[in-house]
Amino acid sequence: MHSPLEIARNFVEIGIHKTKLSAWKMLILGFFAGMFIGFAGIASTTSSATIASASVAKLVSACVFPAGMAMVLVAGSELFTGNNLIIISVLQKKVSIGGMLKNWLFVFIGNFIGASFVALVVVYAHIPDMFDGLLAGKIVAAASSRVNQTFLEAFLRGVLCNILVCIAVWAAFAAKKVSGKLLMSFWPVMLFVLCGFEHSIADMYFGVAGLAAAAEYGIAAEGLTLGSFLLKNLLPVTLGNIAGGAGIVGVGYWLVYLRHTPLGAMSIEKEQEEIDIAEEY
Repeated sequence: MHSPLEIARNFVEIGIHKTKLSAWKMLILGFFAGMFIGFAGIASTTSSATIASASVAKLVSACVFPAGMAMVLVAGSELFTGNNLIIISVLQKKVSIGGMLKNWLFVFIGNFIGASFVALVVVYAHIPDMFDGLLAGKIVAAASSRVNQTFLEAFLRGVLCNILVCIAVWAAFAAKKVSGKLLMSFWPVMLFVLCGFEHSIADMYFGVAGLAAAAEYGIAAEGLTLGSFLLKNLLPVTLGNIAGGAGIVGVGYWLVYLRHTPLGAMSIEKEQEEIDIAEEY
């Protein structure tokens, strides 16, 4: 496996590679990641829809959702929350703040389009008809619960979530084989779903799916509107994700492994193995 120092050094190269992508490539790869997370969203809701025990339903849902991260890591895509780790490249002065923000913006937009695409196709393909329409109610309830939090609650849940998501990405890069990447990314993602933390890209799917299902099936959704979804959920969760992913994991690991560290200060050798890792991500 790769050591934490090797992972940190690899992420500098990864950040450089990501910020050099053209805007349209960021959008397309972001679209794919949004779709993957959207697929995980509908699968996690479907798998737990008929389970009476709330805790068991949550556990089953949490065990299914990591499939989305698995596709993001292995199939090739750009996920905004994982890309918060580009801050490492910025702190190493290999990437400009503007380059990082450009990546975040276009990837975020691509993620939103991809997650919304899956949400709308799921609803208008009438997948929520499953279980005599019970799934439709679960989809709406999942969205409604996300807008009935305070701004601070949503923000803090976003912080906790992206600490785990970025740890999932970080841990996956410790492995040299696909099997190891899948195993190491599974546990942190499972934990954030199980604990009810908030992931901005997942919430893009849940919010759009809930809004569409409420309209299509005539289901009342307390407090759920486009405005409440954007301002009470997506905005604070996104800010929390940045704080947790970039502010805590990214800055924290940079301080430990790269700042004022001889190996961290060295120019990064483009060894073939490291190039393969960057291209794979």
